Amino acid sequence: MANHSQASRRVPRRPLVSVGLMLALAACSTDVLEPPERMNGVRPVTAARQERVATYPVREASSPIPANGVDIDSMVTAAPVVGLAEEQSRDIHAGQSVPASLGPSSGPVLVDGIGTSSVHVLSVPARTTAAVTPAMPGDTLSAAPGGVDPDLPPLTPERMEMEARRKAQFLEQEQRVMIERRDKAREQQVAFLPRAGNPVDAVSEPDFSGQMPASEIACRKRLTKLGVTFTDVPRISNGPSCGIDYPIQLSGLSGDINVKPAVKLNCEVTEAFALWVKNELAPSARYRYLSGIGTIKPLGGYSCRTMNSRRGAAMSEHAHGNAIDVGKFVLKNGKEIDVRKPGFFAFREKGLLKAVRQDSCKYFNTVLGPGSDPFHKDHFHFDLRSRKSGYRHCS
Repeated sequence: MANHSQASRRVPRRPLVSVGLMLALAACSTDVLEPPERMNGVRPVTAARQERVATYPVREASSPIPANGVDIDSMVTAAPVVGLAEEQSRDIHAGQSVPASLGPSSGPVLVDGIGTSSVHVLSVPARTTAAVTPAMPGDTLSAAPGGVDPDLPPLTPERMEMEARRKAQFLEQEQRVMIERRDKAREQQVAFLPRAGNPVDAVSEPDFSGQMPASEIACRKRLTKLGVTFTDVPRISNGPSCGIDYPIQLSGLSGDINVKPAVKLNCEVTEAFALWVKNELAPSARYRYLSGIGTIKPLGGYSCRTMNSRRGAAMSEHAHGNAIDVGKFVLKNGKEIDVRKPGFFAFREKGLLKAVRQDSCKYFNTVLGPGSDPFHKDHFHFDLRSRKSGYRHCS
Protein backbone atom coordinates (compact mmCIF):
# COMPACT_ATOMS: atom_id res chain seq x y z
CA MET A 1 0.00 0.00 0.00
CA ALA A 2 2.85 2.31 0.79
CA ASN A 3 4.33 1.86 -2.73
CA HIS A 4 1.02 2.62 -4.38
CA SER A 5 0.68 5.88 -2.49
CA GLN A 6 4.16 7.00 -3.60
CA ALA A 7 3.43 6.36 -7.27
CA SER A 8 0.22 8.34 -7.12
CA ARG A 9 2.08 11.30 -5.73
CA ARG A 10 4.65 11.40 -8.65
CA VAL A 11 2.15 11.37 -11.55
CA PRO A 12 0.98 15.05 -11.49
CA ARG A 13 4.53 16.37 -12.06
CA ARG A 14 4.93 15.07 -15.71
CA PRO A 15 2.14 17.19 -17.27
CA LEU A 16 3.57 20.34 -15.76
CA VAL A 17 7.00 19.73 -17.23
CA SER A 18 5.51 19.14 -20.73
CA VAL A 19 3.54 22.37 -20.66
CA GLY A 20 6.63 24.31 -19.70
CA LEU A 21 8.63 23.00 -22.54
CA MET A 22 5.88 23.87 -25.09
CA LEU A 23 5.72 27.46 -23.85
CA ALA A 24 9.47 27.85 -24.12
CA LEU A 25 9.47 26.62 -27.74
CA ALA A 26 6.60 28.94 -28.72
CA ALA A 27 8.43 31.93 -27.27
CA CYS A 28 11.63 31.16 -29.21
CA SER A 29 9.91 30.70 -32.64
CA THR A 30 7.68 33.79 -32.59
CA ASP A 31 9.00 36.91 -34.43
CA VAL A 32 9.07 40.22 -32.65
CA LEU A 33 6.47 42.24 -34.56
CA GLU A 34 4.82 45.54 -33.84
CA PRO A 35 1.13 45.41 -32.98
CA PRO A 36 -0.06 47.38 -36.09
CA GLU A 37 1.72 45.03 -38.45
CA ARG A 38 0.12 42.04 -36.86
CA MET A 39 -3.26 43.64 -37.26
CA ASN A 40 -2.79 44.73 -40.92
CA GLY A 41 -1.71 41.34 -42.16
CA VAL A 42 1.48 39.96 -43.81
CA ARG A 43 3.45 42.15 -46.31
CA PRO A 44 4.62 40.77 -49.69
CA VAL A 45 7.78 38.73 -49.52
CA THR A 46 9.47 40.73 -52.36
CA ALA A 47 9.15 44.06 -50.63
CA ALA A 48 10.43 42.60 -47.40
CA ARG A 49 13.49 41.13 -49.15
CA GLN A 50 14.28 44.44 -50.91
CA GLU A 51 14.24 46.28 -47.60
CA ARG A 52 16.56 43.74 -46.04
CA VAL A 53 19.00 43.93 -48.97
CA ALA A 54 18.99 47.74 -48.85
CA THR A 55 19.74 47.79 -45.13
CA TYR A 56 22.36 45.04 -45.39
CA PRO A 57 25.74 46.47 -44.36
CA VAL A 58 28.29 46.47 -47.27
CA ARG A 59 31.92 46.14 -46.42
CA GLU A 60 34.64 47.36 -48.78
CA ALA A 61 36.73 44.69 -50.50
CA SER A 62 40.09 44.13 -49.12
CA SER A 63 41.69 43.84 -52.65
CA PRO A 64 39.82 46.08 -55.16
CA ILE A 65 40.27 45.36 -59.00
CA PRO A 66 42.10 48.19 -60.83
CA ALA A 67 40.15 50.05 -63.50
CA ASN A 68 42.75 49.16 -66.19
CA GLY A 69 42.72 45.49 -65.29
CA VAL A 70 45.34 43.32 -63.69
CA ASP A 71 48.83 43.30 -65.21
CA ILE A 72 49.88 39.70 -64.85
CA ASP A 73 53.26 40.35 -66.52
CA SER A 74 54.27 42.85 -63.83
CA MET A 75 53.10 40.54 -61.09
CA VAL A 76 55.35 37.75 -62.33
CA THR A 77 58.20 40.22 -63.04
CA ALA A 78 58.12 39.51 -66.84
CA ALA A 79 58.71 42.01 -69.63
CA PRO A 80 55.51 43.33 -71.28
CA VAL A 81 54.51 41.71 -74.61
CA VAL A 82 54.39 44.08 -77.59
CA GLY A 83 52.65 42.95 -80.79
CA LEU A 84 53.97 43.53 -84.34
CA ALA A 85 51.21 45.99 -85.23
CA GLU A 86 51.80 47.94 -82.04
CA GLU A 87 55.54 48.03 -82.63
CA GLN A 88 55.14 49.29 -86.23
CA SER A 89 52.63 51.88 -85.03
CA ARG A 90 55.13 53.15 -82.46
CA ASP A 91 57.90 53.30 -85.04
CA ILE A 92 55.74 55.28 -87.48
CA HIS A 93 54.65 57.75 -84.79
CA ALA A 94 58.24 58.09 -83.61
CA GLY A 95 59.43 58.94 -87.16
CA GLN A 96 61.74 55.97 -87.56
CA SER A 97 62.75 54.62 -90.99
CA VAL A 98 61.13 51.67 -92.72
CA PRO A 99 62.71 48.31 -91.80
CA ALA A 100 65.44 47.11 -94.15
CA SER A 101 63.50 43.92 -94.93
CA LEU A 102 60.77 45.98 -96.58
CA GLY A 103 63.06 47.81 -98.97
CA PRO A 104 65.51 50.74 -99.09
CA SER A 105 64.90 53.60 -96.67
CA SER A 106 65.18 57.25 -97.54
CA GLY A 107 63.76 58.85 -94.41
CA PRO A 108 60.79 58.66 -92.06
CA VAL A 109 57.33 58.26 -93.50
CA LEU A 110 54.63 59.67 -91.23
CA VAL A 111 50.99 58.69 -91.63
CA ASP A 112 47.83 59.43 -89.72
CA GLY A 113 44.69 57.39 -89.17
CA ILE A 114 46.32 54.18 -87.88
CA GLY A 115 43.70 51.69 -86.84
CA THR A 116 41.05 53.12 -89.19
CA SER A 117 40.02 52.43 -92.78
CA SER A 118 41.39 55.79 -94.01
CA VAL A 119 45.15 56.30 -93.73
CA HIS A 120 46.50 59.75 -94.65
CA VAL A 121 50.07 60.55 -95.63
CA LEU A 122 51.51 63.30 -93.42
CA SER A 123 55.03 63.49 -94.83
CA VAL A 124 57.04 61.82 -97.60
CA PRO A 125 60.85 61.76 -97.94
CA ALA A 126 62.32 64.14 -100.51
CA ARG A 127 63.81 61.29 -102.64
CA THR A 128 60.44 59.65 -103.25
CA THR A 129 58.37 62.81 -103.71
CA ALA A 130 58.57 62.57 -107.51
CA ALA A 131 57.29 58.98 -107.47
CA VAL A 132 54.22 59.84 -105.39
CA THR A 133 51.49 62.16 -106.58
CA PRO A 134 50.47 64.97 -104.21
CA ALA A 135 47.84 63.74 -101.84
CA MET A 136 44.64 65.66 -101.92
CA PRO A 137 42.51 65.95 -98.84
CA GLY A 138 40.55 62.79 -98.41
CA ASP A 139 42.81 60.71 -100.73
CA THR A 140 44.13 57.44 -99.36
CA LEU A 141 47.09 55.26 -100.16
CA SER A 142 44.78 52.75 -101.80
CA ALA A 143 44.48 55.09 -104.79
CA ALA A 144 48.20 54.96 -105.64
CA PRO A 145 48.81 55.55 -109.39
CA GLY A 146 50.46 53.12 -111.75
CA GLY A 147 49.28 50.04 -109.92
CA VAL A 148 51.77 50.61 -107.06
CA ASP A 149 51.04 48.57 -103.95
CA PRO A 150 50.24 51.12 -101.16
CA ASP A 151 51.47 48.72 -98.48
CA LEU A 152 55.03 48.67 -99.92
CA PRO A 153 57.58 51.47 -100.18
CA PRO A 154 58.19 53.03 -103.64
CA LEU A 155 60.67 51.15 -105.85
CA THR A 156 63.95 52.68 -106.90
CA PRO A 157 64.76 53.02 -110.61
CA GLU A 158 67.25 50.14 -110.35
CA ARG A 159 64.64 47.98 -108.69
CA MET A 160 62.02 48.87 -111.31
CA GLU A 161 64.44 48.03 -114.13
CA MET A 162 65.23 44.68 -112.55
CA GLU A 163 61.52 43.89 -112.16
CA ALA A 164 60.93 44.79 -115.82
CA ARG A 165 63.72 42.43 -116.92
CA ARG A 166 62.32 39.62 -114.79
CA LYS A 167 58.85 40.17 -116.23
CA ALA A 168 60.22 40.10 -119.78
CA GLN A 169 62.12 36.88 -119.06
CA PHE A 170 59.00 35.30 -117.59
CA LEU A 171 56.86 36.24 -120.61
CA GLU A 172 59.52 34.93 -122.99
CA GLN A 173 59.75 31.64 -121.11
CA GLU A 174 55.96 31.28 -121.03
CA GLN A 175 55.76 31.92 -124.78
CA ARG A 176 58.50 29.36 -125.45
CA VAL A 177 56.66 26.75 -123.39
CA MET A 178 53.41 27.41 -125.28
CA ILE A 179 55.18 27.04 -128.63
CA GLU A 180 56.77 23.75 -127.52
CA ARG A 181 53.39 22.40 -126.44
CA ARG A 182 51.80 23.42 -129.73
CA ASP A 183 54.60 21.79 -131.76
CA LYS A 184 54.34 18.60 -129.71
CA ALA A 185 50.57 18.43 -130.28
CA ARG A 186 51.11 18.86 -134.02
CA GLU A 187 53.72 16.10 -134.06
CA GLN A 188 51.29 13.74 -132.35
CA GLN A 189 48.63 14.54 -134.94
CA VAL A 190 51.03 14.11 -137.85
CA ALA A 191 52.20 10.77 -136.44
CA PHE A 192 48.78 9.28 -137.18
CA LEU A 193 48.61 10.56 -140.76
CA PRO A 194 49.75 8.40 -143.70
CA ARG A 195 53.11 9.31 -145.19
CA ALA A 196 52.69 11.64 -148.13
CA GLY A 197 54.75 11.20 -151.27
CA ASN A 198 54.37 13.36 -154.31
CA PRO A 199 51.77 16.09 -153.55
CA VAL A 200 50.09 15.45 -156.90
CA ASP A 201 49.97 11.72 -156.23
CA ALA A 202 48.63 12.25 -152.72
CA VAL A 203 45.56 14.00 -154.10
CA SER A 204 44.59 11.47 -156.73
CA GLU A 205 45.95 8.21 -155.28
CA PRO A 206 43.45 6.41 -153.04
CA ASP A 207 44.34 5.54 -149.48
CA PHE A 208 45.57 1.96 -149.11
CA SER A 209 45.67 0.48 -145.61
CA GLY A 210 46.71 -3.03 -146.70
CA GLN A 211 43.71 -4.74 -145.13
CA MET A 212 41.53 -6.42 -147.76
CA PRO A 213 37.96 -5.09 -147.88
CA ALA A 214 34.99 -7.37 -147.47
CA SER A 215 34.04 -6.98 -151.15
CA GLU A 216 37.43 -8.33 -152.26
CA ILE A 217 37.19 -11.25 -149.88
CA ALA A 218 33.70 -12.10 -151.16
CA CYS A 219 34.92 -11.90 -154.76
CA ARG A 220 37.71 -14.39 -154.08
CA LYS A 221 35.24 -16.77 -152.49
CA ARG A 222 33.15 -16.68 -155.65
CA LEU A 223 36.23 -17.38 -157.78
CA THR A 224 37.05 -20.39 -155.67
CA LYS A 225 33.49 -21.64 -156.05
CA LEU A 226 33.79 -21.26 -159.85
CA GLY A 227 36.92 -23.39 -159.88
CA VAL A 228 39.29 -20.54 -160.82
CA THR A 229 42.99 -21.03 -160.19
CA PHE A 230 44.59 -17.82 -158.97
CA THR A 231 47.04 -16.39 -156.45
CA ASP A 232 47.10 -13.07 -154.61
CA VAL A 233 50.03 -10.83 -155.49
CA PRO A 234 51.36 -7.67 -153.83
CA ARG A 235 49.77 -4.35 -154.56
CA ILE A 236 50.71 -2.73 -157.86
CA SER A 237 51.23 1.04 -157.78
CA ASN A 238 52.79 2.98 -160.67
CA GLY A 239 51.65 6.49 -159.87
CA PRO A 240 48.19 8.03 -159.63
CA SER A 241 46.95 6.61 -162.96
CA CYS A 242 48.24 3.03 -162.86
CA GLY A 243 47.94 0.25 -160.33
CA ILE A 244 45.80 -2.41 -158.68
CA ASP A 245 45.13 -2.30 -154.97
CA TYR A 246 44.32 -6.01 -154.59
CA PRO A 247 45.58 -7.80 -157.72
CA ILE A 248 45.40 -11.52 -158.46
CA GLN A 249 47.31 -13.62 -160.96
CA LEU A 250 44.99 -15.77 -163.11
CA SER A 251 46.41 -19.12 -164.25
CA GLY A 252 43.40 -21.43 -164.74
CA LEU A 253 39.63 -21.69 -165.16
CA SER A 254 36.99 -24.28 -164.44
CA GLY A 255 36.94 -27.37 -166.69
CA ASP A 256 40.75 -27.75 -166.52
CA ILE A 257 41.30 -24.73 -168.78
CA ASN A 258 44.76 -23.26 -168.56
CA VAL A 259 45.53 -19.57 -168.93
CA LYS A 260 49.03 -19.22 -170.42
CA PRO A 261 50.79 -16.99 -169.80
CA ALA A 262 49.24 -16.05 -166.45
CA VAL A 263 47.96 -12.51 -166.30
CA LYS A 264 47.50 -9.99 -163.47
CA LEU A 265 43.97 -8.62 -163.19
CA ASN A 266 41.62 -7.24 -160.61
CA CYS A 267 39.12 -9.63 -159.07
CA GLU A 268 36.03 -8.15 -160.73
CA VAL A 269 37.14 -8.60 -164.32
CA THR A 270 38.53 -12.04 -163.49
CA GLU A 271 35.12 -13.15 -162.23
CA ALA A 272 33.38 -11.83 -165.38
CA PHE A 273 35.93 -13.61 -167.60
CA ALA A 274 35.52 -16.88 -165.69
CA LEU A 275 31.71 -16.75 -165.95
CA TRP A 276 31.85 -16.04 -169.70
CA VAL A 277 34.24 -18.94 -170.40
CA LYS A 278 32.22 -21.38 -168.31
CA ASN A 279 28.75 -20.37 -169.52
CA GLU A 280 29.38 -19.32 -173.14
CA LEU A 281 32.79 -20.11 -174.69
CA ALA A 282 33.22 -23.71 -173.52
CA PRO A 283 29.69 -24.82 -174.61
CA SER A 284 30.10 -23.06 -178.02
CA ALA A 285 33.40 -24.89 -178.65
CA ARG A 286 31.93 -28.28 -177.70
CA TYR A 287 28.92 -27.64 -179.92
CA ARG A 288 31.02 -26.83 -182.99
CA TYR A 289 34.16 -28.93 -182.52
CA LEU A 290 32.93 -31.65 -180.16
CA SER A 291 35.85 -30.71 -177.95
CA GLY A 292 36.22 -28.38 -175.03
CA ILE A 293 38.65 -25.52 -174.50
CA GLY A 294 42.03 -26.65 -173.26
CA THR A 295 44.06 -23.40 -173.14
CA ILE A 296 43.41 -19.70 -173.49
CA LYS A 297 46.35 -17.58 -174.60
CA PRO A 298 45.96 -13.93 -173.48
CA LEU A 299 47.98 -11.15 -175.05
CA GLY A 300 47.80 -8.82 -172.06
CA GLY A 301 46.34 -8.05 -168.67
CA TYR A 302 47.64 -5.25 -166.47
CA SER A 303 49.65 -2.67 -168.41
CA CYS A 304 50.32 0.96 -167.48
CA ARG A 305 49.53 2.64 -170.80
CA THR A 306 47.01 4.79 -172.63
CA MET A 307 44.26 3.54 -174.90
CA ASN A 308 45.82 1.81 -177.89
CA SER A 309 49.18 3.09 -176.61
CA ARG A 310 48.61 6.46 -178.29
CA ARG A 311 50.23 9.59 -176.90
CA GLY A 312 47.75 12.02 -175.38
CA ALA A 313 44.92 9.49 -175.24
CA ALA A 314 43.03 8.56 -172.06
CA MET A 315 44.37 5.85 -169.83
CA SER A 316 43.40 2.34 -170.82
CA GLU A 317 41.45 -0.04 -168.59
CA HIS A 318 44.57 -2.20 -168.68
CA ALA A 319 46.22 0.43 -166.44
CA HIS A 320 43.93 -0.73 -163.61
CA GLY A 321 43.87 -4.42 -164.40
CA ASN A 322 40.27 -4.02 -165.53
CA ALA A 323 40.74 -5.53 -169.03
CA ILE A 324 42.08 -8.69 -170.68
CA ASP A 325 43.14 -9.36 -174.31
CA VAL A 326 42.82 -12.84 -175.85
CA GLY A 327 44.72 -13.88 -179.01
CA LYS A 328 44.13 -17.69 -179.32
CA PHE A 329 41.97 -20.54 -178.11
CA VAL A 330 43.41 -24.05 -178.05
CA LEU A 331 40.94 -26.94 -177.96
CA LYS A 332 41.52 -30.07 -175.94
CA ASN A 333 42.07 -32.02 -179.19
CA GLY A 334 44.95 -29.70 -179.99
CA LYS A 335 43.32 -27.49 -182.61
CA GLU A 336 44.26 -23.80 -182.34
CA ILE A 337 41.70 -21.15 -183.22
CA ASP A 338 43.30 -17.86 -184.10
CA VAL A 339 41.23 -14.82 -183.34
CA ARG A 340 42.31 -13.13 -186.54
CA LYS A 341 39.79 -12.99 -189.38
CA PRO A 342 39.38 -16.57 -190.64
CA GLY A 343 39.45 -17.68 -194.23
CA PHE A 344 36.48 -17.77 -196.55
CA PHE A 345 35.70 -21.45 -195.99
CA ALA A 346 36.34 -21.50 -192.22
CA PHE A 347 32.68 -21.66 -191.31
CA ARG A 348 33.03 -23.21 -187.86
CA GLU A 349 35.69 -20.68 -186.85
CA LYS A 350 33.53 -17.83 -188.11
CA GLY A 351 30.58 -19.14 -186.10
CA LEU A 352 32.67 -19.49 -182.94
CA LEU A 353 34.17 -15.99 -183.21
CA LYS A 354 30.73 -14.53 -183.89
CA ALA A 355 29.42 -16.20 -180.76
CA VAL A 356 32.37 -14.87 -178.81
CA ARG A 357 31.54 -11.30 -179.88
CA GLN A 358 27.83 -11.58 -179.14
CA ASP A 359 27.83 -13.63 -175.94
CA SER A 360 30.68 -11.80 -174.23
CA CYS A 361 28.76 -8.53 -174.34
CA LYS A 362 26.49 -9.98 -171.64
CA TYR A 363 29.40 -10.01 -169.19
CA PHE A 364 31.59 -7.05 -170.21
CA ASN A 365 30.93 -3.37 -170.89
CA THR A 366 33.35 -3.17 -173.81
CA VAL A 367 34.14 -5.85 -176.40
CA LEU A 368 36.45 -5.09 -179.34
CA GLY A 369 37.90 -7.50 -181.87
CA PRO A 370 38.87 -8.03 -185.50
CA GLY A 371 36.89 -5.62 -187.66
CA SER A 372 36.38 -3.05 -184.90
CA ASP A 373 39.50 -1.00 -185.65
CA PRO A 374 43.06 -1.63 -186.83
CA PHE A 375 44.29 -1.83 -183.21
CA HIS A 376 42.23 -5.01 -182.46
CA LYS A 377 42.70 -6.96 -185.68
CA ASP A 378 44.48 -9.86 -183.96
CA HIS A 379 42.80 -10.14 -180.55
CA PHE A 380 39.64 -9.63 -178.54
CA HIS A 381 39.56 -6.92 -175.89
CA PHE A 382 37.26 -7.36 -172.89
CA ASP A 383 36.91 -4.73 -170.12
CA LEU A 384 34.50 -3.44 -167.48
CA ARG A 385 34.76 0.30 -168.14
CA SER A 386 31.93 2.01 -166.28
CA ARG A 387 29.92 4.62 -168.15
CA LYS A 388 27.41 7.01 -166.61
CA SER A 389 24.78 6.19 -169.22
CA GLY A 390 25.26 2.44 -168.73
CA TYR A 391 26.06 2.04 -172.42
CA ARG A 392 27.88 -1.13 -173.57
CA HIS A 393 30.10 -1.04 -176.62
CA CYS A 394 30.45 -4.34 -178.50
CA SER A 395 31.87 -4.41 -182.04
